[in-house]
Amino acid sequence: MSDQNGADALLKSLASAGVEVCFANPGTSELLLLDAMQKAPDFRAVLCLFEGVVSGAADGYGRMAEKPAATLLHLGSGFSNSMANLHNAKRARTPMVNLVGEHAYSHQTLNAPLASDIVGHVKLTSDWWRVAKSAESLAKDGVEAVAAANTGRLANVIVPADCAWDAAGVEAIPTEQAGLRLPPADSLSADIKALDAADGAQVVLFLGGNALQGEGLEAAGRIAALTGWRLISEVFPARQQRGQGRPVVPRLPYFGAQAEEMLAGTTHLVLCGAQAPVTFFAYPDAKGELTPDGCTVMTLARPGEDAATALVALADFLEAPAVSHPARELAPEPKSGPLTPKAMGAIMAAQAPDDLIVSDESITCGAFIGPYFDAAAPHDWMTLTGGAIGQGLPLATGAAVACPARKVLALQADGSAMYTHQALWTIAREALDVCVVILANHNYAILHHELGSLGVTEPDPRTSALLTLDNPRVDWVSLAKSLGVDGIACDTVEAFSAAFQGAMSRRGPFLIEACLRPV
Repeated sequence: MSDQNGADALLKSLASAGVEVCFANPGTSELLLLDAMQKAPDFRAVLCLFEGVVSGAADGYGRMAEKPAATLLHLGSGFSNSMANLHNAKRARTPMVNLVGEHAYSHQTLNAPLASDIVGHVKLTSDWWRVAKSAESLAKDGVEAVAAANTGRLANVIVPADCAWDAAGVEAIPTEQAGLRLPPADSLSADIKALDAADGAQVVLFLGGNALQGEGLEAAGRIAALTGWRLISEVFPARQQRGQGRPVVPRLPYFGAQAEEMLAGTTHLVLCGAQAPVTFFAYPDAKGELTPDGCTVMTLARPGEDAATALVALADFLEAPAVSHPARELAPEPKSGPLTPKAMGAIMAAQAPDDLIVSDESITCGAFIGPYFDAAAPHDWMTLTGGAIGQGLPLATGAAVACPARKVLALQADGSAMYTHQALWTIAREALDVCVVILANHNYAILHHELGSLGVTEPDPRTSALLTLDNPRVDWVSLAKSLGVDGIACDTVEAFSAAFQGAMSRRGPFLIEACLRPV
């Protein structure tokens, strides 16, 4: 008889396969899994107070660590609470292993109050899952889930409670890690190769995935410098390396009219780890596809494929030399005046430390803040990949766990922050080096814009009232302090500059409520 149970064997096997962290919100059916985490050497369990924080934190961890974290979720109800940020993680193609508790097999016939179709829940967000059949097979299910996750998928192991408590055998041996799929061998087609010599071609390399990092980004810069092709990223990239010494890759704007303006004149759109651009929503008398009429769309690498490898191969084929990127001048920091997103962008870019990680859920304000960071010190920038708001604070939490030596900045709209403000508690509990900047305009400002796009220029006051957040107004500093994070509110340039400089110069959690004036 084995001296360990299924939960112990699973956790030891996950650790052997490279999983070191689990973001957890457990219930009764998962307690033995939680106990096994505490007994596994060098394994870290991070408690989160809401499952949307669990999944968002695992997403931030996976994006920055480039390997999966685990999550621990309580039955179908707990999984359903995690689904919005699982949607974002799926769009980001983040590696993740979800451990989802289930009633013991002997209990599943009794229709207990928390019984639900967990597989049905999982199918809505994931394309890999396994229902454990026994304690003996549970560890093998776990290592196979890690292998699936490392191909950029959300992998799920549904764990009936008796599979955790029954006696188990030895741990499972980790399987070979496949990594991202390589693009087809013909992706460097003659047509793409010939574009450099095409007369009058206006080419855009449309970048996503790992095309925006490391050797992929550098290869894109080599190609652009040689050919004059433009570089544009998808609207919400999972992770983009930005700042001094790196190519500038502007993001396609969120709003359709602005995106069409950026792409105007493009004759060839080459997709590199991104799909062809479309608007987020349909609008009256507007088309959803953003590719210009008459533009030829070509594919170098599909979403989820190794776009970086494809870009390096194309750069080498074109014999594009290595390039250096001249220093870019920072915008002057404003010294006084009312606080606006533009003023904040200039201040933060100038004061940002080297190797900063930015979690950007700034929503309406982001278009005014983001461009200033092209001249900032080298940093990583993560965005709201799937558009399901409430991701920014959890994403910052996971990134800080993945990269404890790096400062993390969460640029967070106030409306969406209320979806997952529980992340502040975890940031405080784990003493994470996260500075949260709440962009407090006390509105769902993006929805005011969208109403105009739908032709409602003078909305009924009752409609407008449903888009405002000032009755009552959230006191972010008091809320943060109640969850263990110190903070300060600022409504002037002078106050914000001093607060941000202080937050960047010390370690640990801090929140700045930026009380904004209109842009």
